[in-house]
Amino acid sequence: MLEHDALNATREAYDAAAPTYARLFRDTLRDSPLDRAILGVFAEVVRASGNSQVADLGCGPGHITAHLDELGLAAFGVDASPSMIELARQAHPDLRFDVGSMAALDIADGALGGVLSRWSVIHTPPRELPVILAEFHRVLAPGGHLLIGFSASDGPSQPTQVFDHTVAPAYRWWPDHLAAMLRESGLGEVARMVREPQPTDRRQFQEVHLLARKAWAGAA
Repeated sequence: MLEHDALNATREAYDAAAPTYARLFRDTLRDSPLDRAILGVFAEVVRASGNSQVADLGCGPGHITAHLDELGLAAFGVDASPSMIELARQAHPDLRFDVGSMAALDIADGALGGVLSRWSVIHTPPRELPVILAEFHRVLAPGGHLLIGFSASDGPSQPTQVFDHTVAPAYRWWPDHLAAMLRESGLGEVARMVREPQPTDRRQFQEVHLLARKAWAGAA
């Protein structure tokens, strides 16, 4: 199937790029106060839910998983790339990292207080994204939160756009369109952060974080 081929190609590309990726991105939060802020908000609302279990899906070399751990969450990482997971385990031996697919997570229903998906859905073909979002909903406990990050498309007339990602084919999303897809999956938007590109950025895309919550059982 095309989707299976796309997943395999993405996994193989990240396996090949893993050492370079880890070197380039391990310190990105240091110079990103807005990213630290939204991750801090995510950690606070997850802790307030009473369930601090969080999956960092598409965790790469594990630096964000480690940051979530520092923020007081019981965080673990999942990535499709075995090479990324090996680097994460080496860098953070006290944390849990698993090889896995976001489309079929080895996580029990309703087990998590939070899911972080930080630019991990960008390689998902648009027609397959509802499957991923359904998995996010399934593993979250009622009242649990999802924080999803992605690059914005150029406008509402272009709900998705392909862009020239260095590692593998990737997609941008119009924020309102993705927020509507979250609602259809049972995840209601709570807040969003939109960051404008800097003049020195190679890609002049808005970067978006959407914070969404799974409804409590019985809620309208």
